[in-house]
Amino acid sequence: MRHTRREVMERTRREYGRLDRLVRRLQPADWRRRVPRPETRDPWTVKDALAHVTYWKEHSARAFRGEPRPPELRGLTVDAINAIVYRRWRARAPAEVVDYHRRTHAEVMRTLREKPQAWFSAKEHQPGWPGDFDGHSAVHRVKDLEAALERSGRLDA
Repeated sequence: MRHTRREVMERTRREYGRLDRLVRRLQPADWRRRVPRPETRDPWTVKDALAHVTYWKEHSARAFRGEPRPPELRGLTVDAINAIVYRRWRARAPAEVVDYHRRTHAEVMRTLREKPQAWFSAKEHQPGWPGDFDGHSAVHRVKDLEAALERSGRLDA
């Protein structure tokens, strides 16, 4: 499938809006709520899931600009990177993660605006491309953040 800048930006903007509306509703205790994860994985909280989603958005934007991964992340598997992101953000305040989430969205949108239209349509991509900007975010928004709030009775608050 070939994409357009407008369509990719709209999907990115729409998912960010859904995620950010949820983030704006979070109360202090919500940030510490555990998200449903297998016991063999790091015990993410709502805050950790948001940091994870945001890191991968930042990563894709960096890749689209032709920039390399930071040296400490080069050559690592996705799981290894996820573990580093978790350790990097787990002790930080929710406000820092929210700021990261919002700054990264602005950076993503700027990156998409700066790419020429031909860049979006030159190659065939999967329908959900680029996944980190909307599909990946939506999966974690629903299965992590919303699920954690639902389990606590906070989703409909």
